[in-house]
Amino acid sequence: MPQLETFYDVMRRQGITRRSFMKYCTLTASALGLGPAFVPQIAHAMETRPRTPVIWLHGLECTCCSESFIRSAHPLVKDVVLSMISLDYDDTLMAAAGHQAEQAMEDVIREYHGNYILAVEGNPPLNEDGMFCITGGRPFVEKLRHAAEGAQAIISWGACASYGCVQAAHPNPTRATPVHEVITDKPIIRVPGCPPIAEVMTGVITYMLTFQRLPELDRQGRPAMFYGQRIHDKCYRRAHFDAGQFVEAWDDENARRGYCLYKMGCRGPTTYNACSTIGWNEGVSFPIQSGHGCIGCSEDGFWDQGSFYERVTDLTQFGVEANAGEVGMAAAGLVGGGVALHAAVSALKSAQVKRQEAASEEA
Repeated sequence: MPQLETFYDVMRRQGITRRSFMKYCTLTASALGLGPAFVPQIAHAMETRPRTPVIWLHGLECTCCSESFIRSAHPLVKDVVLSMISLDYDDTLMAAAGHQAEQAMEDVIREYHGNYILAVEGNPPLNEDGMFCITGGRPFVEKLRHAAEGAQAIISWGACASYGCVQAAHPNPTRATPVHEVITDKPIIRVPGCPPIAEVMTGVITYMLTFQRLPELDRQGRPAMFYGQRIHDKCYRRAHFDAGQFVEAWDDENARRGYCLYKMGCRGPTTYNACSTIGWNEGVSFPIQSGHGCIGCSEDGFWDQGSFYERVTDLTQFGVEANAGEVGMAAAGLVGGGVALHAAVSALKSAQVKRQEAASEEA
């Protein structure tokens, strides 16, 4: 197997100083949610481990995952593609086309058999022998199985590869199928979203290169470090949810005040993703911050869960504290109860003071 340069070798060749390299490792640790103690470990991995060959395939999809990926800021995608990994095949980003492109993929499969990562964007349609998606002159499902055979691990980018997304929505005429239902003998990391957050995508790659293992996964096969909390848990509008303050109609006064969008169909309470902590566009914003409810695009079957704008009043699954109406009544009840309790305590204290004064006068 040909020997690849390490990440550090490439950075040195590009004139990057040691100081800048260590800053990069520090930023990487921060982006992954790791403490300062992991910076030397990341630096050592970057200095000693060769870049990992990657084959990136595209099935039924809209390329939004690639569009998100190339906008990563921490780390920059140019550092990921040109330094951290060896992206040897990606028919969307590569300069080669046609027979040259397909030969590049075959070369990687042969030379790095068992040592490359297969990244898949989109899904394979199985109906009519896969004829609804043809790449390189053959059904995509055949190309997927061929590339997966020699991969050490597979990354399913986006909701299309992870769950099927809109292509698999009812009635799913092409039988669009998630990657893990076609490839069953390889470790698969699902990184759902429509698209996933750019820094989540580069963070998964960085973790795998640094620690030479898959990140801890949740029950759906998603990296727990990015999909371990609900958007609801860290949403800046959470205080309004707890107080029973909700937007009742688009652009009403409550919307202008930034109240909770739960009643307007927001699925933040049942969606696990890092949107409310990492944000989008270099952390500038995320849908809820921009005034639009979460559509739950990182959850299985989100496209078949009804209208994204359907008013929600009784969504209580996955541990949501209470439905919107109950929260409002509970908040009012708590306030009323608190006032009554305060009045009762005040009355008791007043009576106690009067008795003490009376006893003092008699003495």
